[in-house]
Amino acid sequence: MDKFVLVTGASSGLGKEIALTLAQNGFKVFAGVRKQADKETIEALNSSIEAVFLDVTQDESVKSAFEQIKSKTESLYGLVNNAGIAVAGPVECLPVEAVKKQFEVNVFGAIRVAQRFLPMMDDGRIVNISSMASFGLFPFVSPYCASKRALDIFFNALLLECKKPGLKVISIKPGVVKTAIWDKSIDACTKILDNIPEEFHKKYAKEYEFLVKNARKNNHHGLEPAEIGRIVLKAMTVKNPKLSYCAGFDAKMTELFSKLPLSLINFCTKASMKNRLR
Repeated sequence: MDKFVLVTGASSGLGKEIALTLAQNGFKVFAGVRKQADKETIEALNSSIEAVFLDVTQDESVKSAFEQIKSKTESLYGLVNNAGIAVAGPVECLPVEAVKKQFEVNVFGAIRVAQRFLPMMDDGRIVNISSMASFGLFPFVSPYCASKRALDIFFNALLLECKKPGLKVISIKPGVVKTAIWDKSIDACTKILDNIPEEFHKKYAKEYEFLVKNARKNNHHGLEPAEIGRIVLKAMTVKNPKLSYCAGFDAKMTELFSKLPLSLINFCTKASMKNRLR
């Protein structure tokens, strides 16, 4: 029997690669996109991919996507919550609206989609694209870190609570991956800084310069999106997938580092930041 999977945020980057990997390995994939051009592009990649217009922040959009998918199949085997954004900036001057937007996409959007599609997933698998940021150790990207931690907490609770004994929930925590999210995060951070008092511009000028430089570097260094696609495929196909997969050396080291006492973590992080900002 065909196994159907929905991948959110499939217009580019990780989502696009995940959708293609699954389609190439026997799955029928519904790829969530928001633009007609993205629909045409992703459907051209593989005949087993069907694009659905899906904005995870909008109830009506999720409902419409559900109705389209329900007309094609009574059962959804997999849901990959990939749609996400990254908001960065100092907590001292972060606009609350920017933090709300971070959670609206990364957390509430994933919950919204899962709640809508769970009735179709009796023995299904939910794969969340979390991040090594979920360990919460990185300054100046606290909204992103907190959203990924919250994503993991909510969906682990879902696994414990849900009265579907066959349901599996898997968190994938990549390290740095070469995707467009880095350029997008730079744009978002720039907009935030453009709308804060001048005193904060001066106060955090060095930190902002470092964030931008580091983000631009990450566009070209790190894991290939195909590597995450392979891990998602594994999570969808092995009999007993792990609850959590760390992808990449940096993610594995971050997990280990997170086991240390918080006071020691903070001391090392401050020392590292001070050294980098020289």
